[in-house]
Amino acid sequence: MEDDRGPHVTFSHLDGEIRDGRHHMQIRVYYEDTDFSGIVYHANYLRFMERGRTNHLRLMGAEQHALFAEAQTETPGFAFVVRSMKLDFLKPARMDDVLDIVTWPVAVKGASITLAQEVRRGADVLITAEVRVAFISEGRAQPIPKSLRQLMKADFE
Repeated sequence: MEDDRGPHVTFSHLDGEIRDGRHHMQIRVYYEDTDFSGIVYHANYLRFMERGRTNHLRLMGAEQHALFAEAQTETPGFAFVVRSMKLDFLKPARMDDVLDIVTWPVAVKGASITLAQEVRRGADVLITAEVRVAFISEGRAQPIPKSLRQLMKADFE
């Protein structure tokens, strides 16, 4: 697949896809993801959702290295950090389940982005999450650079 960054950039089905403004990415549950009872260990859902957020950005046209290089010129030494996360564990997942990690932006404010996420197995919602990510530089919250803010707001328009 070619995009405005040239023919060398390709996206794989492993990155998922964006449908109706929401990023969908499938993950299979392996033995290593489960605990002694055979269900997915709760902390592993955080890893699954982190991958969903990362691939969501990638598929929105944001090769992170290029975006981060541009943002670095505006705000040297910046980082995104998870500021808060609210999780509801509704149903368990088990080994060999194929899960759909769904991610979409809810709000883009001056120094933070709020994303909603769900972990689904078919039509069943297993986990819901609301994640607020803060933009910091030199240890303090800073306004998100315009290039990143516009990219995230594109889903609202």
